[in-house]
Parts: sequence; structure tokens; C-alpha cells
Amino acid sequence: MPELQRLRPDHAPALLAFERENRAYFAASVTDRGDAYFAHFDARHDALLAEQAAGLCHFHLLVERGGEVVGRVNLVDVADGSAELGFRIAEKAAGRGLATVAVRRILRLAATEYGLTSLRAGAARDNLASRAVLTRTGFTPTGESVLGGTGGRPGITYVRELARPSIGTGP
Repeated sequence: MPELQRLRPDHAPALLAFERENRAYFAASVTDRGDAYFAHFDARHDALLAEQAAGLCHFHLLVERGGEVVGRVNLVDVADGSAELGFRIAEKAAGRGLATVAVRRILRLAATEYGLTSLRAGAARDNLASRAVLTRTGFTPTGESVLGGTGGRPGITYVRELARPSIGTGP
């Protein structure tokens, strides 16, 4: 099982390879990142690390033993105890349950490490795999919307309340 790692500066080459290798695959279900993303990847990576250092976002990669990135799981727009969840798994790693395992790990981190009390998510109506992951991990549908990250396709929005870790049980 790949390790979930918080985004670091040294992840840049493997992350870029992951994004390039899966660009067409991802574009089938979410808006393509565009050529500028790849042309200015190093600057974008540095900007993400700065957002993470400021506590605005929490970026994570699923990394195989050899250092290959096979997935991303991100918490963005952190504010008031809440954040938006996003995830993507490499085409060659899809169907192995990695997204479900990674989202479950992020749920624990969100509550215990980042102090979050709820997460929001969205998936295109026709993205049955992502919708199944969200349902399996306890997200509840909250409505329908045109989702920005899906190229304006209709989607379903979700929410997941997080359990607060217990502080202690004794006197």
C-alpha cells in the first residue's frame, strides 16, 4: 500500500511526472489543468508549499516505495474548522481501493492533526467512482450544483462531519 505523505519540495519531480502521465485520464472527469500548469510547474509547486505553510491548505501524495506518485489527496480552502476535499488516483492504480483508503486516512488527519470539524467535497454526476468513494467514507450528499473543477458539468456536493478526538476519559 502506498504511503500518504505531506507535500514537500522534493516531491516536485515525481508529482510532475504523475500529472503528465495522467493528464488525459484526469481530463475525462475534471477540468484539464492547462499547458501553463506544466510550463510553470516549479512556481506552482512553490506556491502550494507556501499555502500549506500558512495553514490555508494541506496537500498529500500517495507514494509507492520507489518514490512514484500514484495519487493526490488535498484539503483546500481551510477556514473556520472546515475544508474542501479533493483527490485523484493514477489511471494505472485505479480500481485498487487506494482512493477509499487515502480518504479515510485524510479524515483522521483532518480531525486529529489539522483540527477540522467538517469537510466538503463534490463530484461530477457521471463520476461514479469518486461518488462511491465519498459515500463509502461517510460523506452525505447535500445537493446538486455545477462544479467549477469539472468544466461546468453538473455535480453532487457532499459534506462529512468529523469526530473530535477524545481528550480523556478519567478524572
